[in-house]
Amino acid sequence: MMKLDYSFYQQDALVVAKELLGKYIVRNINNHTLISKIIETEAYKSNDKACHAYNYKKTKRTAPMFEPGGIAYVYFTYGLYHCFNVVTDVKGEPSAVLIRGVEPINDIEYMSILRYQKPYNTLTKYQLKNFTNGPSKFCMANKIDLSLNKESLLGDTIYITDGEKISSFNKSKRIGIDYSEEAKDYLWRFYI
Repeated sequence: MMKLDYSFYQQDALVVAKELLGKYIVRNINNHTLISKIIETEAYKSNDKACHAYNYKKTKRTAPMFEPGGIAYVYFTYGLYHCFNVVTDVKGEPSAVLIRGVEPINDIEYMSILRYQKPYNTLTKYQLKNFTNGPSKFCMANKIDLSLNKESLLGDTIYITDGEKISSFNKSKRIGIDYSEEAKDYLWRFYI
């Protein structure tokens, strides 16, 4: 698997959100290499009222989005959950792609311990269905937290590689952004 290079992340968030589908996200932790296929993404850009950095609003939280593409933007939401984003575009142009869902490829047993604190073969049907099908679920199964905020995606701790060629995908409205006026209707969610 070839690690994606710097130029991949320098593209517009809408381009990256689509091109990430089918790619593999690799998380190295505690002598485990966790690999998952990206199956759902959402794009966020500075002209989008759902974006944390809408209208170039720079805060301590949104600062990573203003960096050149190729780093992680991890944030904590509702006092409970972490969400992992891929920063895109050039320095000063705040945009990112939220990883909404993944399909585990290997070391699923360790992901189960991280996610549910129990072996994979003991999970209920409900737990299996909800293993990594949401942004915070993916983060729990890969032990992604604020310590990875601003982490380079060109390093070895967490990175993305080429993967399966996706010939078609679905698009729809993004989830959980009803507050964002007309932006709530943008078809910037992509999934396979």
